[in-house]
Amino acid sequence: MDADCSMEASALNHQTLVLNRGWVAISTTTVREALSMLFTGNARAIRPETFESHAFDSWADLAVEEGEPCVRTVSLSIRVPEVVVLTHYGGMPRQVASFSRRNLFLRDKNTCQYCGKKPGTKELTIDHVLPRSRGGLSTWTNCVLACVPCNRRKANRLPAEAHMQLAKEPKCPAWTPILEVPVIRIRQSWKHFVSEKYWTLPLEA
Repeated sequence: MDADCSMEASALNHQTLVLNRGWVAISTTTVREALSMLFTGNARAIRPETFESHAFDSWADLAVEEGEPCVRTVSLSIRVPEVVVLTHYGGMPRQVASFSRRNLFLRDKNTCQYCGKKPGTKELTIDHVLPRSRGGLSTWTNCVLACVPCNRRKANRLPAEAHMQLAKEPKCPAWTPILEVPVIRIRQSWKHFVSEKYWTLPLEA
C-alpha cells in the first residue's frame, strides 16, 4: 500500500461527530460511515468554520487544502467530514454518565469526601471505600475523592474501622450527558458543539 492509500485508509477510520436534527451532539461515528450517510441523504456535512451544511455533491465539490485529510476516489478528493448533522433524527438518546476519573472529580467537586478540604487536583486521590485488596470494585458507589492525608490515614480499612466518616453516600451522578467523548479523540472543530464537561478521561488504577 502506498503512502496516499495508507493515509486514505487511516482517514476513513477517523471519528466524525454526529449531531441530531436540532444540532445537538449525540454520538460519534467513523468517517466511512459518515460519508455513507451523506451519500444516502441521511446526513449533511458541516463546515465548522462557517457552520454551512452540505449534501454529498456540494461537499465533494469543496476544494481540499494542502495537507488536509481527505478520501480519494477515482475522480474525486473529498474532504473528511469532521461534523455531520442528521436530516431526520431529532431525538436525544439518554445515557448514564460513564465512570471515569474526570467524572468522579466532577461528581465530588474536587473535594475530599472525608475532611471536606479542596487541596487541589494534584493532592486528591481516588479512594476505594471497600479497599480493592478486600474485593472492592472501581464503581460509582465504591469510589470517592480523598486528599492524600485522609487516604493515608484510612489505608487498607473501611471508613468505620479508621474512625472516619464520608460526607455523603457515593452514588452515580444525577446528571446524564447526551454524549461523552474521550479527550484523546476530541477534534478542535468539535469544541463548537461539545461542552468540556462531556470530555472524559480514563480512571487511573
